Amino acid sequence: MPDRLTDLLETRPWLLADGATGTNFFAMGLQHGDAPELWNLERPDDVVKHYRSFIDAGSDIVLTNTFGGTANRLKLHKAEDKVFGINKAAAELAHRAAKEAGRDDIIVAGSMGPTGDLFEPLGPLTIEAGAKAFEEQAKGLAAGGADVAWIETMSSVDEVKAAVQGATAAGLPYVVTLSFDTNGRTMMGVTPAQLAQLAHELEPRPLAFGGNCGTGASELMAALLNLESAKEEGDVLVAKSNCGIPQYVDGEIEYSGTPELMADYARLALDAGVRIIGGCCGTSPTHIKAMRAALEAHEKGDAPTMEQVVVKLGEISKGAEQQQAGPLGDLPAAPEGRRGRREGRRRRAES
Repeated sequence: MPDRLTDLLETRPWLLADGATGTNFFAMGLQHGDAPELWNLERPDDVVKHYRSFIDAGSDIVLTNTFGGTANRLKLHKAEDKVFGINKAAAELAHRAAKEAGRDDIIVAGSMGPTGDLFEPLGPLTIEAGAKAFEEQAKGLAAGGADVAWIETMSSVDEVKAAVQGATAAGLPYVVTLSFDTNGRTMMGVTPAQLAQLAHELEPRPLAFGGNCGTGASELMAALLNLESAKEEGDVLVAKSNCGIPQYVDGEIEYSGTPELMADYARLALDAGVRIIGGCCGTSPTHIKAMRAALEAHEKGDAPTMEQVVVKLGEISKGAEQQQAGPLGDLPAAPEGRRGRREGRRRRAES
């Protein structure tokens, strides 16, 4: 079936996604521990202002303020009965921002983050129950006019499958990105090459897939280069990196990535064949503006080596280095061992 994202990709060599949600809302008064999703109902004008800041900086894709928009997450704020309304409002507000900006080519991507619950056998959540939760969220996003479900910051294969089932049941095409934040793997042990294998097995297939969040631009770029071993013709890759790492400065959390570093990352990502490029935690409209200028002025070159990534963006993990050694078939299956709480960190310093 045709979709707006694929149509736009057919006319453009690359698309620029937006940056962080939570870290920008903190600057607007969001308190730590509060749910930014509630602002879709309580402070809609501020949500529109947030979307507009990235559209005005040059973003082509805007993610909705719904990262924690499942009942599993919203129940922590006694809002599990507002799933449909919160998600619908978020997508509608993104369309309002695009209209106010005079941009009819903006892709409204419905952000769907992890439930925060463990899947069987590590926890009580079944794929079926997870899919039901994601479907409820996706139906709200679809009713608000989201063009695509944006399944992000995932670490578990089972959770990806549940989110895909939920999105497709609501009639939405989807994009999926994992967070490779543990020595070149997700917290559940999935490698970039295994993500590619999963993407090729999913039905329907994602419109695009790749990585987001993580520990910085260098590690995400390493993940995208490692994904190349399993890439197929026609695959659309996504890179949406954190803006460096968080650090305390005068009692406030700041991210170490400068606009210049993020511009370098954007150019390297384009050279690596990535077609959707954006930022994640810590990435402000100022960073996105620098990335837009860099991409517009850059003529795509050869794919960078790991050494070039390190020189431009910083060190990468040993695990990411070691993944360069063998083809997909030599990689171990993704373990279903311990699960990290990366998404919890993202809820605090976010997306």
